[in-house]
Formats: sequence, C-alpha cells, structure tokens
Amino acid sequence: MIKTLIIDDEPLAASIVQEFLANYPQFELLDVCQNGFQGLKSIQEHEPDLIFLDVQMPKITGFEMLELLDEPPAVIFTTAFDQYALKAFDAMAIDYLLKPFSQVRFAQAIEKFLAQQAGNGESVQKLNEMAEKRNRLVVRVKNEIKIIPTHEVTFFEAEDDYIAIHTPSGKYLKKMTMKSLEEALDPAKFVRVHRSYLINLNEITKIEPYERDNYLVLLRGGEKVPVSKTGYARLRQVLGL
Repeated sequence: MIKTLIIDDEPLAASIVQEFLANYPQFELLDVCQNGFQGLKSIQEHEPDLIFLDVQMPKITGFEMLELLDEPPAVIFTTAFDQYALKAFDAMAIDYLLKPFSQVRFAQAIEKFLAQQAGNGESVQKLNEMAEKRNRLVVRVKNEIKIIPTHEVTFFEAEDDYIAIHTPSGKYLKKMTMKSLEEALDPAKFVRVHRSYLINLNEITKIEPYERDNYLVLLRGGEKVPVSKTGYARLRQVLGL
C-alpha cells in the first residue's frame, strides 16, 4: 500500500482529492489535515509515501511546512495559485494541480508518481515538467484561469515584477521574472533579444538597424521590439545568420 496524506485547508478541495484517490486501491489515505502544523505532525507520525499539499494555508504555507522536514515525502501540490508552479518544481514536486482540476488531470499526476516509483520516473517526470512549462502558460484573468499556448505568444515584455504576455487576442500579466521565463521556454523557439524582451522567432518578419549596435525586430502583428547588441548576437546564432 502507498501511504498517503491530504493537507488542505479547504474541505471541498480535500474531499475532491479524496474522491479521485478512491479510484486507486493501492493508495491508503491515512489522514486529512487542515493546515501545515497538522500536516507536519501527521507526516512525522505516519511517514507517508505521498502527500497532496495546498500552498496557501493558515499559519504556515505548504512550502514552509516542507522546509521543516529533513526528508519530505513525494509531493503533488494542489492550489488555486499558478504563480507557485516554478517554485514547486524547484522543490522537486511530482506535479502541480491547479484548482479546479479534472479527474483526468488528477490521473496524470498519479501516473507521474507511479512512474517515478517504478524506477524510471525521474526522467519521465522531468520531461513532463519541461513539456508543460514550455508548451503553455497559466494566467489569472480576474476570477478565471486562462491557459495560453506558448506558440500563440508574439513576445514577452518585462513590466516591473510582472511579465506582459502579448498575443493576438490581447495582453496578459503574469508575476514572474524574465530569467525564470527564459529558462522555461524552448530556446529554439523563443530568444531573449533585450533585457526586457523575449520574442517568438516565428513572428519575426524583419530585422533592421536602429541605433549604434542596436536593432529593431519587426513582428507579424506590426510590433517593433528593440534588440540589444547581445540580443542581436543571440538572434544571429539561432537564425544561422
């Protein structure tokens, strides 16, 4: 049996995980905890193999709880906040389920965990993580969650603590750094041409001189993006110029 805990301060969210988990008889649910302190005590008592962990909880967050453990169990995060995804994967999470998630999405997370348990899951997990981060972005628009395929993005622009995601359908803001975004995207498709700009290579129509050692990239939508000297060197390398 695979010993399992649910740590989530939202009873409805915890009950959904419990309902989905009931379809897998090899998982034994030992406890449902409502905050990080309860979760910490239950982990120390039961020594679970896997925990489903919320991020934002009263008293201490899910990340803070993990920091208190010398040997944390495998973690599948369950949260309504998309901005913690990269941090979750840095913490070696199995998966990151964005509420509300479907039974199909839950099953994918379980499959990742089982693959890792089978011994070859680490590489599978890494590939899945990179595929998810490179192929789509998740943003919150008012009270809704919007998934933006990266191939629809024209360019990214740094705006203070946010990244502006420019698409034909509009502009969206996501709180993250340009560095972390650059590391997550496929370098064969996206290039950082300036400290504040990352462009989709498929959108380029023309590169023209602007000022000394600087250039402008013209995109299909008519946008003009500045290119630094370093960015131009990157562009030349990627485009084989």
